[in-house]
Amino acid sequence: MRIRRDRKGFTLIELLIVVAIIGIIVAIAIPNLLNAIQRAKQKRTMADMRNMGTATEAYAVDNNRYPTAAGQPLPSGVSMPTTTIIGSVQNALQPTYIKQVPLRDGWNSWFLYATANNMQDYIVVSAAKDGATAAYVGGPTTDFNADIVFVDGQFLQYPEGFQK
Repeated sequence: MRIRRDRKGFTLIELLIVVAIIGIIVAIAIPNLLNAIQRAKQKRTMADMRNMGTATEAYAVDNNRYPTAAGQPLPSGVSMPTTTIIGSVQNALQPTYIKQVPLRDGWNSWFLYATANNMQDYIVVSAAKDGATAAYVGGPTTDFNADIVFVDGQFLQYPEGFQK
């Protein structure tokens, strides 16, 4: 019996090596892809917060105060508001100062808005990935679950650098 050596095709070892290489590439690529998706959600949320802040500032120029947040005061220091009160702000800003007020962040959680008793300060908060507000840390953070805090036209707590 003769053995033919001129057959075309791949051996089992060659196929296993290719599958192993593809597995290694996927194992490296998937976490990076998931991280990029979360960073994109953060950037969208921050852009929406900036847009809402710009509209709020324009409202304040015309009315000499920020739009009310249904009577909810800004807590002393920089505490997190506990209720969603974006509806009253939406009525005040839309459509004169902003075409559509963003109501939800990149993770589909409601934005939180509050004003000080004298209506001269405001805060917009995104609860971030976990959807729960937490204690204010301040400055840049590397945690996807850390709240994004925008007060009087600037970010007081925001994502920066490689995220966990």
